[in-house]
Amino acid sequence: MPPALSTKMKALTYDGPGKTKVVDKPKPQIENPNEAVLRMVRTTICGTDLHIVHGDVPTVEVGRTLGHEGIGVVEEVGSEVKNFKKGDKVVIAAVVACAKCTFCRKGMQDLCKHGGWQLGHLMDGTHAEYFRMPYADTGLYHVPYGVDERGLLVVSDTLPTGLEVGAIRGNVHPGCTVAIVGAGPVGLAAGLTSTLYSPRSITFFDLSHSRLELAKRMLPGASTHTINTSGVKGSDATRDLAKGLFDAEIDGFDVVMEAVGIPATFDVCQNLVGKGGTIANIGVHSTKVDLAIDRLWPRGTTLSMALVSTHTIPRILDLLSVGKLVTAALMVTHDFKFSEVQKAYDVFDRAAETKALKVNIEFE
Repeated sequence: MPPALSTKMKALTYDGPGKTKVVDKPKPQIENPNEAVLRMVRTTICGTDLHIVHGDVPTVEVGRTLGHEGIGVVEEVGSEVKNFKKGDKVVIAAVVACAKCTFCRKGMQDLCKHGGWQLGHLMDGTHAEYFRMPYADTGLYHVPYGVDERGLLVVSDTLPTGLEVGAIRGNVHPGCTVAIVGAGPVGLAAGLTSTLYSPRSITFFDLSHSRLELAKRMLPGASTHTINTSGVKGSDATRDLAKGLFDAEIDGFDVVMEAVGIPATFDVCQNLVGKGGTIANIGVHSTKVDLAIDRLWPRGTTLSMALVSTHTIPRILDLLSVGKLVTAALMVTHDFKFSEVQKAYDVFDRAAETKALKVNIEFE
């Protein structure tokens, strides 16, 4: 007689500020007919996961399974799921979307009345051996044939965030000048996806030499510029370093993207944006910033901000399948087994020292 299948799984959970814990949990079951249960194949860590672990997101309960990105294999589907079946390998969208509410119909799935940012936040996420996905038909995407699976880890959240919150909301357009403050995963993704709109130039600002070098590798060519702001004091000094990279008449960059999430870098963006330009805030802020509205409004500045909605994932997968955006895979810098998931968090948290960007965590 074959051994009984285990009903338990390993999961990485939030255990209070500064702490995580690997625990045994029951495998998830279908709770609603629109859901799917997946066996996880790969997952990764986002800066938002670190915000949670650091205690910056009080809505996350102790015991919550972390994670909102990854690739899995469908184990079971509810009766209303039409697009997927057992055995399908899929990319998981970071945002839960019902596809029917007012916001979903506007392409604003991040504000979905029945979903939004749920995974690893208000419901158990992807840092577990098995995972339950609500509204599976709108939250899962078939893995394209022939595309590097490891590189697909940036499709759940990183690339859509860069495209939607950076390039699209920032109004990147042919011939414009783009400045990106912060060359972490989201900043790099914003730069890469901005190339789809043929800007005249893209300039990255960061403290890390290695990240700026990666920006050049991901976006090769004379139109990519980098400025190392290590040791630079204040936003005025940062702006001085960028003179010559933007049109003097416009007096700044056409599009400036904030991809860090702290007051100092937001202030830099306010100083870099030109007349009639746009600041696209991508970074996750945990404290208020000072808005220099007295200086920005007479210059006709537009300010945009949002969470990712992931509605561009189909477009991104199509582009990857024909060889576009493939240098995004360079952001995956470290590899771990799921049994090493806490080590992966430590390495990711010490990114300045370890040079980690995105990590590939494989399930055994």
